[in-house]
Order: sequence, then C-alpha cells, then structure tokens
Amino acid sequence: MKKKWMVYLLFILCIAVTVGPFLWMILTSFKTYEESIQIPPTIFPAQFTWGSYTTVLDKFPFFDFYVNTFLVLAFTIVLELALCSMAAYAFARLHFPGRDLIFVILLALLMVPGQIFLVPNYEIMVKLHLADTVTALWLPKIFSAFGTFMLREFFKTLPESLDEAAMLDGCGFFQIYYKILLPLLKPALASLAILTAVSTFKDLMWPLIVNNSMNKMTLSAGLAMLIGEHTTYYPQVMAGGIIAILPMIILFFIFQKQFVEGIATTGVKQ
Repeated sequence: MKKKWMVYLLFILCIAVTVGPFLWMILTSFKTYEESIQIPPTIFPAQFTWGSYTTVLDKFPFFDFYVNTFLVLAFTIVLELALCSMAAYAFARLHFPGRDLIFVILLALLMVPGQIFLVPNYEIMVKLHLADTVTALWLPKIFSAFGTFMLREFFKTLPESLDEAAMLDGCGFFQIYYKILLPLLKPALASLAILTAVSTFKDLMWPLIVNNSMNKMTLSAGLAMLIGEHTTYYPQVMAGGIIAILPMIILFFIFQKQFVEGIATTGVKQ
C-alpha cells in the first residue's frame, strides 16, 4: 500500500509540473499588467478581467492568423503524407540501383540542423516570387526525411506476401501501394500527421523570415509580435497564447486514439 501511494504521489508531482505552467498562463491572462509584474507574485487575480483578450483581438488579425495556420497545416500534412508514403514504399519494397545509398543520404539529413536550410529555402522562395505569401509557409515543408524513414519502417513490418498476392491478381506497384498497403498504415499516417502538425504549428523562425506582412503570418509568428521592444504586457501575451493553443488542444483530443496507436505500434515487431 505504501508503494502504491508513492506512485500516486509521483504521478501528482508530474501532473503539477506539466499542468502548472498552463494554469499560470490562464490565470495571468485575466490579471492586470500591474498584478502580472507584482513581487511577490500573486497566483489569482484580484478581479478576473477579459481586457487582455479584447485588446489582443483588436490589435492583431487573429482571424488571418487562424486561416493561414490552417491552410499551412492542411497543405503540409496532406502533401507530406503523400510524398513521404510514396518514397517510403519505394525504399521498402522496390529494388532499383542505388536505393540503399540514396536512403543513407536521406538519413544523413536527419543529422543536419534544420536552420541550415533556412537561407537556401528563402533564396528559392525569392527566385520563385513566392516571398511574403502563404504558399511560402508550406512549400518547403512538403517532404520530410523523418517521415520517410518512419513510414519505411512501418512498410517493412508488413509481410511481402501481400505484394505477391496482389501481383497475382494483376495489381501494379501503385495499386499495391495505394489499395493494399497504405490502408494498413493508418495508425502510422495519423501519428506522422499529428507530429507534422505540431512541428508546423510551433514553427516560428521560418514565417518571420519569409514573410513581412502581418496578415500573412501564422499564429506562432503572430504571438511573437506581442513581445514589445521595451515593455511586454504579460497578460496580453498569455491571452494570445491561450487563443493560439486552442486548435492544437482540439486536434489532440480528436486524434489522440490514432496517435497512441501509432506510437505503440512502432515498438511492436509484426
């Protein structure tokens, strides 16, 4: 019984560490600026006020932020799943000269910091006349070395007898990929979609580099505008943060079953 209570206490501490910052953010969003910088700090506001929310919504085009973010998420997720799954199928099932060498080079990209590609990607967007557009936010993200590697490992867990049976029925390579194997990868595709969505959603540097117009920003870049050069109004920053994270919270609760299934399946040898 004592060990059981120790486990419960450990879980409570983990929950407090995890949930504590979010509760602090919510409570601070309802405070006045003076209360947010008060020393010693106060946990609860003297009076709950919605002033920070109304100020943020009036000063910044959050509707445009939401629209841009959802467009970027939609294009990035759909195109990345399509391209990465086709590449993963080729690396896992097809035999062509230089396949293993190309795959090793692809894996080498995982060891390169993503910041190295910012300047080349920006130059490409400028030459394509796509700088300061919503298209520039998602176009460089439609392929992922990690996504290809992840889906390749899932493809390799599927028995090759499925391919052979499909070929006997007259299916080509694309039909085997699209009609036979891809439906079996739904947990993996859901996991990659969620990981891609989280990574794209929290990306701050690229939107600030490639776009200058306020109405072309995403939520993460829009939040950066709340940080003042000389003074930062913390209740407004917290209010903006709450407005920004709502989509990801909703997305997680909708797809949490597929996400857990996908992560659990990665450790199972089939």
